[in-house]
Amino acid sequence: MQRIVVVGTTGSGKTTMAGRLARKLNFPHIELDALNWGPDWTMRPNEEFLALVEEATRGQNWVVDGNYSRSREIVWARADTVVWLDYPLYLVLWRLWWRTWGRWWKRTELWGGNRERLWEHFFTGDSLFLWALKTYKRRRREYPELLSSPEYTHLMTFRFHSPRQAQKWLMALG
Repeated sequence: MQRIVVVGTTGSGKTTMAGRLARKLNFPHIELDALNWGPDWTMRPNEEFLALVEEATRGQNWVVDGNYSRSREIVWARADTVVWLDYPLYLVLWRLWWRTWGRWWKRTELWGGNRERLWEHFFTGDSLFLWALKTYKRRRREYPELLSSPEYTHLMTFRFHSPRQAQKWLMALG
């Protein structure tokens, strides 16, 4: 495992897992959200985002977290390992709730100087909760298909159905 991508539904704990994995292996941690989001929650233009992804994943070793399909051809082609956090929807929503609330309460600065806005998550179409609900089943259907396609059969895959499984695996790594 030299180039690892951590995927899963919004709120599953991708960034936390990728950070722990990167520290354990002493690899750089690359957050696709950090490359994607500019000030005022503006998405970087596709060409700029892909150039940042291209540059960030040139190294020999790294751990990337994120589900951006527009960068998959770069990240997954260069990766040798996929860690898929495939947790139950109730757990994902619970984690998303506490993460969102905590970031809002602490006024945590995120990528591009952005901060969580509770209003958006509960009362608009930009809600991460709606996004999680919308993409959960799609990811569970899409990832096995992708991982069995010829261009990604080179990837070693670890699929975890619970945080306990993932933690046990992480602790067992050298």
